[in-house]
Amino acid sequence: MKKFWSYTLNISLFVLTFFTTTLAGVQWLNKDPLELANFWYGLPYSISILAMLSAHEFGHYFAAKYHKLNTTLPYYIPAPPFLVNPFGTLGAVIRIRSSFSSKKSLFDIGITGPIAGFIVTIIILVYGLLTLPDKSFIYSIHPEYLPSGEIPTNGFSFGQSIFFYGITKLFTWNGFVPPMNEIYHYPYLCVGWFGLFVTALNLMPVGQLDGGHVMYALIGGKRQTIIAKIFFGLLIAMGLLSFIPFFGFKLYLGSIGWLLWAAILYFLIKLKHPEINDDTVLTPTRKFLGWFAFITFILTFPPVPFIDFGV
Repeated sequence: MKKFWSYTLNISLFVLTFFTTTLAGVQWLNKDPLELANFWYGLPYSISILAMLSAHEFGHYFAAKYHKLNTTLPYYIPAPPFLVNPFGTLGAVIRIRSSFSSKKSLFDIGITGPIAGFIVTIIILVYGLLTLPDKSFIYSIHPEYLPSGEIPTNGFSFGQSIFFYGITKLFTWNGFVPPMNEIYHYPYLCVGWFGLFVTALNLMPVGQLDGGHVMYALIGGKRQTIIAKIFFGLLIAMGLLSFIPFFGFKLYLGSIGWLLWAAILYFLIKLKHPEINDDTVLTPTRKFLGWFAFITFILTFPPVPFIDFGV
């Protein structure tokens, strides 16, 4: 019983996040999230997104336990979709109270979260593509499309990554793929896109992000810092390129959000990874997984995550 009460905050945040993500799922379907009868419409979205986040965080958790580090259970972060974040959550985190004792433990804990979350994301995304409804589904949400039968491609849109584009082409068999400005109406595709985005954010080779842990363990502190600074510069450049459409040129080469993310990386997460006094060389299997993780980062990274074609 004592242990149960020690987990009260974890459980409470999970329950709150379940409700906020369910409300987000209802809202993505253009239904009223505050109408109780609509609650069930949001369950495919909320269950999927919590499965993806849980896989990521418990990947870290079990790796930390394997290396006998003191860690907490995941803290889920709820976000009311109509006030803070349309996805209904800001993710989840665990807190590792012990110091990393070796590069091996640093690597294992850093990589297991993104890999586990990535696998679950692929399962959700493939399932969504294989069960993709025909156009009548989008017409039920947007009856204004019915007179012409055309689905507009303007307005707010999710951005493409190489992986998302490739997997939608590979697993869509009924001939219809919703445009990126309608993806969020499809709960499994929406969670799949979000899961790939979360994977890319975490695998950035910067500071104490998962990708920073992995890169530090792979190539050491000095080279990790150089790569982090180069990547930081690229983020700034992509943030500045987002202003091009405001000058009358319809070129979408970046996102202003990368400037905010760059500031978070620089001031909070830091570019340089803390030093670990361990010169152990990683095993070939870990090296393979490490470079595979960064290939995954390149494939899942969307240079323009969100686009408003109305700009």
